[in-house]
Amino acid sequence: MINFKLIAKILGTLLFLEAMFMAVCLIVSLCYQEGDMVPLAVTVGATLLAALVLWLLGRGATNALGRRDAYLLVTIVWIAFAAFGSIPFLMGGYIKGIADAFFETMSGLTTTGATVIDHVEGMPHGVLLWRSLTQWIGGLGIVFFTIAVLPSFVGGSIKVFAAEATGPVQSKLQPRLTMSAKALWGVYLVLTAACALLFFLFGMGGFDAVNYAMTITATGGFATHDASTGYFNNAAIDYTAIIFMFVSGISFAMLYAAFFKMRIKRLLKNAEFRFYSALIVLSTVVIVYFLLQYNHYSVGDAIRCALFQVVSFITTTGMFNEDAAQWHHITWVILSLCMFFGGCAGSTAGGFKCARGVIALKIMRNEILHRIHPKAILPVKVNDSTINSSGQITLIAFLLVFILLCFFAYFVMILAGVDSTNSFTIALSCASNVGPTLGLEIGPTMSWSVLPMMVKWILSALMLMGRLEIFTVLVIFTPAFWKNN
Repeated sequence: MINFKLIAKILGTLLFLEAMFMAVCLIVSLCYQEGDMVPLAVTVGATLLAALVLWLLGRGATNALGRRDAYLLVTIVWIAFAAFGSIPFLMGGYIKGIADAFFETMSGLTTTGATVIDHVEGMPHGVLLWRSLTQWIGGLGIVFFTIAVLPSFVGGSIKVFAAEATGPVQSKLQPRLTMSAKALWGVYLVLTAACALLFFLFGMGGFDAVNYAMTITATGGFATHDASTGYFNNAAIDYTAIIFMFVSGISFAMLYAAFFKMRIKRLLKNAEFRFYSALIVLSTVVIVYFLLQYNHYSVGDAIRCALFQVVSFITTTGMFNEDAAQWHHITWVILSLCMFFGGCAGSTAGGFKCARGVIALKIMRNEILHRIHPKAILPVKVNDSTINSSGQITLIAFLLVFILLCFFAYFVMILAGVDSTNSFTIALSCASNVGPTLGLEIGPTMSWSVLPMMVKWILSALMLMGRLEIFTVLVIFTPAFWKNN
């Protein structure tokens, strides 16, 4: 049987934490004396009340979470966070309609970064901070945060970690998962603080520096300006963003081992890191050529803009310093490829993941060699680890479902009247949790407010499935999931 009492207890605890984060935004609103004070205060109260009710319902629950419980818990938690997190947008009138408000919040929590807000700069500081915080909270995972802070509330935390973590392999850093969670969140905090400090030193105001640092280390992309980092027109800020987006797209386990345990050589020899870095270099070189040839950029600007957009797309951050919709269409194909692969497993980035890309390429290579040597035994090895047949089948199944979901969303948007190019890149953007799209009707610098309401609900679900690695959500809709045996 599914342990609904324990799920209610954990959900109540997590909603209490969400209310605490909202309370920080309320304090900022009080400091600025803006109109978002009442919406934030009401939301904090409503979230605390829901948290208390759920916690009371879960009293006396056995602290043992099964695998099915973990899948259901993680999915419900993300939906509940998006539902309560959307209240300030609705109450304050900053976003019209439940579908739009839910879409915006889900986009934040999944670090997708797509927005339905046409004029971000007109929003008050408290709501802007909440918008950025949704991305920062969702970066490493909502439940994973609880494992680090309140481990006693999450029984069977290994199962929860497996249900929420990104990528085909989750590396452990410490003997206990709780210690691993604290180590990863430590890396996350250090990166966020360092990024904010550098932004401030290079000319950003304190509020902007904190917001951009949170959304960049979360590889989310929400900005406090309509022009994103392009608003500052500052090369130092652009290169700082590039560095922190790149680093945040690397596995946090690898970062911890490299910089806290001085295992830098292991990072440099890692097959996934090499694939990730090589894809960035090659994509940047090709786009630089097209910018010089067709858009007549200077060499310095071409390198900076191309590198920024490539890193932004491959890490699924979605920040922009230029409008890539004005570039040659070949660059759109390259950026779409970056969008598909995404960052490394165990990072805050979305996408198919470079780890799966490495495995898929090795499977393809072995299949070609099998045509020449039918009796040869060719294991798929990645970083001295052999990927067994079960792991290979899982990867192929993930790729197939990923493509089918993208085509389903693409088909629905075509029926809803969205143009073909935008439909394809919007579907890929949501499934990969990237944010920007490539096209002329809805370009990378535009909001998604013009999309039909039905499409926004479907894309909200697609973003959630993309963040939770698809199967965590899909398994809930199978009859076998609800059978007692």
